[in-house]
Amino acid sequence: MMTQLQEDRYNLAPKKFNMWIFIFTSFMFFAALTSGFIVYAGGSAARGLNIKLPDAFMYSTGVIVLSSITMFLASRAAKALDRGKQQIYLTLTIILGIAFFIIQLSAWSYLIKNGVYFSNPNASQSFIYVFTGMHLLHIFAGLLLLAHTLWRSTRSIEQVKNLYSMQMSSIFWHFVDIIWIYLYVFLLLNQ
Repeated sequence: MMTQLQEDRYNLAPKKFNMWIFIFTSFMFFAALTSGFIVYAGGSAARGLNIKLPDAFMYSTGVIVLSSITMFLASRAAKALDRGKQQIYLTLTIILGIAFFIIQLSAWSYLIKNGVYFSNPNASQSFIYVFTGMHLLHIFAGLLLLAHTLWRSTRSIEQVKNLYSMQMSSIFWHFVDIIWIYLYVFLLLNQ
């Protein structure tokens, strides 16, 4: 006969597997986008980005790396049964995620001011908006997941469910961090 703790773990395992499937399909989606860019550009300098990337991309990279550190600290606090620190670090991660979002929008503003539009004769430059826009969509979903985890951490839920929420949020947040670093390096190499 299973205890409640074993039953909770058993019931949560398929949900974690679904998260990994979502991560894998999202990774394949971004790989397809970057492959599409490579095929379109086809080694032609005329079809390359031919622009200087906004400095905001570099700043947002620093912010998202910092958010990954605060997410790690939140997870560690949850495992140590310190919900106070968990909530502080989750709140910091959310703030940094919002800052990342705002910095990315300022990068779009910079691009527009410098004549780089989504509907551009050089379609390679449109890929910048597609890459960053799809990533921002994932960041938005991550922020919702983080907010839900923060909210749950303030409730009287069992520790196994609190840890489960933290694991799911952590997996997703670290994934969007890694994807941004991948996209940023890809854009740097193709500017």
